[in-house]
Amino acid sequence: VKVHSAEFVISNTEVTKCPTDGLPEYAFIGRSNVGKSSLINMLTGNKKLAKTSGKPGKTQLINHFIINNEWYLVDLPGYGYAKTSKTNRAKWEAFIAEYLTTRETLTNIFVLLDARLEPQKIDLEFMNWCGEKGLPFSMVFTKIDKLSSSALQKNQARYKKEMLKYWEELPPVFTTSSVSKFGQERL
Repeated sequence: VKVHSAEFVISNTEVTKCPTDGLPEYAFIGRSNVGKSSLINMLTGNKKLAKTSGKPGKTQLINHFIINNEWYLVDLPGYGYAKTSKTNRAKWEAFIAEYLTTRETLTNIFVLLDARLEPQKIDLEFMNWCGEKGLPFSMVFTKIDKLSSSALQKNQARYKKEMLKYWEELPPVFTTSSVSKFGQERL
């Protein structure tokens, strides 16, 4: 899909305030500092669409962007960010879970995984939760420009091994780099 237009629509923490026009939604989520905002900006060709920061945990709301006036890209807060209060974390988890489990127009969840790291417990738990809830998701490895292809293959194999402990088959898997734009077309 070629992105011709990408515009911010709304930010909120209440699912009832999300768009009601019935257009499909594709949500992006991952551990804090996984490169989600950079990936969204790379995919849309707009460096300023999603706010990037050197400080993890910048996204704190459900952010809807309309793409080509045909579908929504939904930027969700990162999970696992420790430098916020437990109360804030609990609030985020509650509205993210509500969004993911109640949006009828949610077509797919893109779970972002830092390609440089071995399988993280929090990522595996989140993907298993998606499976338990029957939510469609894809695995998206980010930052592949920061490691060798053999290290990437090793980490992907580790994820596959971990996932196949709980799953009969893997969900779709994508590899991306916001720097080189690798994966832009495929994703």
